Amino acid sequence: MRSDVVASIAVGPPRSPTVSVLLYEGMSAFELGIVTEVFGLQRPELDLDWYRLAICAQRPGPVRIIGGASLHADGDLDRFAAADTVIVSGVSDPHGPCSPAVLDALRHAHRRGARVVSICSGAFALAEAGLLDGRRAATHWRYAELLARRFPAVEVDADVLYVAEDDVLTSAGSAAGLDLCVHLVRTDFGPTVANAVARRLVIPPHREGGQAQFIEAPVVPHADDDRITRSMSWALEHLAEPITLDALARRAHMSPRTYLRHFTRSTGTSPIRWLITQRVHASLALLERGDLGIEEVAAAVGFEHAVTFRQHFVATLRTSPSAYRRTFRAG
Repeated sequence: MRSDVVASIAVGPPRSPTVSVLLYEGMSAFELGIVTEVFGLQRPELDLDWYRLAICAQRPGPVRIIGGASLHADGDLDRFAAADTVIVSGVSDPHGPCSPAVLDALRHAHRRGARVVSICSGAFALAEAGLLDGRRAATHWRYAELLARRFPAVEVDADVLYVAEDDVLTSAGSAAGLDLCVHLVRTDFGPTVANAVARRLVIPPHREGGQAQFIEAPVVPHADDDRITRSMSWALEHLAEPITLDALARRAHMSPRTYLRHFTRSTGTSPIRWLITQRVHASLALLERGDLGIEEVAAAVGFEHAVTFRQHFVATLRTSPSAYRRTFRAG
């Protein structure tokens, strides 16, 4: 018998990777939807043995979610812990203890070699199970301080989209869970398949885990401060030009000192900090297009030097302009 046939008989067909997600009382349907959309939706166009998803709960049966609806869980905690990848997409109360049975299931899954994943407040369950001790971990920025306070052995990173540390992975809130799930697909099936899934989801094909959870949006001043509003509108139309505090103050017909005071009161930030954020934000579309060099992008949004642009970009987004551009070229 040919050696390739023998090998085929010995190994057998490839096994679809298994994923389980935990239902809990009061969960968000969106966070469950992230997991079901990535791992539960069959993708015949990829011609792969796709994931087999199990939706589990502490006890099989109906589980009430936000809005008063109920979802039915077929699997119990034994089935939850038996998957190749187990996902906790949140907890009922980040301030209180988790179910001992859930914690035992997480520990058992980790001991047997499963990949353990959390989305948003699910990091609290992983931390209480002791799986994050001595590790970096992400959670929604609004929970980061609480997670660090409750579990001092965890190195909480309040800014990043997700942290992928070996077999324990954590993400920030809501949509950052999509980034982490697509990262898992990339790990399992490679970038081509991950990019296809991202296109199906209509999301960027890849955002690095270290990217910032958010970028400050343009700040809208108080409606009664028309002078500040006009100066900000002018600045947005002239981002490529040198803009100083004196120039903004002149547009508002104020002294620089008075303008600074009014601007800070209206927006909660300084004029220069706001201007830097707008320039970084304006650079994103240019980087996504990919037809300009980094130096040209920097000049187009008003940075005098590419080095300064890179420094402010990294400080704002926790990733470099080149890495951000690769995200879209990979797609």
